[in-house]
Amino acid sequence: MGKLKPDLFFCNLSRRDPGIKNFGKRLNHFSVDLSRAAEVERAAQAVGEFLGREVPAGRILLINNSGFGTMGAFPEPDLAKQTEMIDLNVRAVVQLTGLLLPLLRARGGAIINVASTAAFQPTPSMATYGATKAFVLHWSLALNDELRGSGVRSLALCPGTTRTEFFKTAGLKEGNRADALAMTTDEVVLAALRALGAGRSQIVTGWKNKLQTFAASPVPKPLATRVCGVVLASYRKLQSKS
Repeated sequence: MGKLKPDLFFCNLSRRDPGIKNFGKRLNHFSVDLSRAAEVERAAQAVGEFLGREVPAGRILLINNSGFGTMGAFPEPDLAKQTEMIDLNVRAVVQLTGLLLPLLRARGGAIINVASTAAFQPTPSMATYGATKAFVLHWSLALNDELRGSGVRSLALCPGTTRTEFFKTAGLKEGNRADALAMTTDEVVLAALRALGAGRSQIVTGWKNKLQTFAASPVPKPLATRVCGVVLASYRKLQSKS
């Protein structure tokens, strides 16, 4: 986005500094553990103060992108990780959006919530992850409807496999089959911006992912669950052999 509009200011909310130097002072890092409610509240206040001081005018784009998944039968790898996933993938999205929404209403803008193709069917071996992304998808769509006429819109972004650190965090090795079929982050970002510009409320990135979600939509949920479980089990089997 910095290439499209060089005068944009960016606020990065995460545990670690992204270390991107070419944006200079336009990239501002706010260190925060988004899985902790008190830290989210503190960071939202800091962002609001920064914008009021340094960028007092202009529309705001909030991107709720942080999240992780794990692979294994619930509650693997441990219950604490499962509840942390819910805190980060769900609660932090709702909390941060709620805290910053008054500012977005006042200045105009949009919200992009990163869901997943996993949101369209239950995901055995990634049960909690899929459920968190289903929440993000449905919540984003409902929020967009509620925001009609407010000057703010919500977009549910549903990528499939994407070349990020997601698979490493989930316990999959580099070079796994899912990673080999993944889209690049640039491709996903471009699709999201095009969808936002077109006024859409939902975007599934990539024709293969669109085909997958379309094929799954009329299938009864129990059957879709079983098929997805077989596919994810095959990924785990390939990992154990490599």
